[in-house]
Amino acid sequence: MARRPHKKPATNANSLGQVRIISGLWRGRKLPVHDAQGLRPTTDRVKETLFNWIAQDIPQSRCLDVFAGSGGLGFEAASRQASQVTMLEMNRQVCQQLSKNVTALKAENIDVHNIDSLAYLDKPGEAYDVVFIDPPFRQGLLEEVIHRLEDNHWLTPQALIYIETEKELVLPIMPNHWQLLKEKQAGQVSYRLFERSEP
Repeated sequence: MARRPHKKPATNANSLGQVRIISGLWRGRKLPVHDAQGLRPTTDRVKETLFNWIAQDIPQSRCLDVFAGSGGLGFEAASRQASQVTMLEMNRQVCQQLSKNVTALKAENIDVHNIDSLAYLDKPGEAYDVVFIDPPFRQGLLEEVIHRLEDNHWLTPQALIYIETEKELVLPIMPNHWQLLKEKQAGQVSYRLFERSEP
């Protein structure tokens, strides 16, 4: 009787099951991620490049993760000694997992909010030094976020703004006082780093 061949389990280098903190206080820690539809954690490769770009700017900074999802960017910033990281996430179960991860890390510099990001930014707030914008693909949210960040004074004068989008997306007209510092592509993703100057 012929033996049935063993099926190899499907592997994914960036499984939705967890995110890894690359450096800092919690270096090497792996955090579980709630497997929600459309959730797309930033890959380790992209994350490492981003934090190489901004490594000197993270310590003691205030960071805002607009579409937190897995929390990969926010946890990385907190691990690297950001003074405050605010995570915004609309999906309730994803948000609950973020809060559990904050508790597991005993992180005192992370706040998690279960809220629609556009609603949160629709009112004036305290300005942030670094903002991560990694919206769900193909939902047209980027332009609205940019307007709210500017109109409601969420950005410090020299804030750094990271934007991750689908590769084919044509960026909306960016504010004149946002300078593009870095731009790269990886797979189906484009990612860019802007620096703001006070208009």
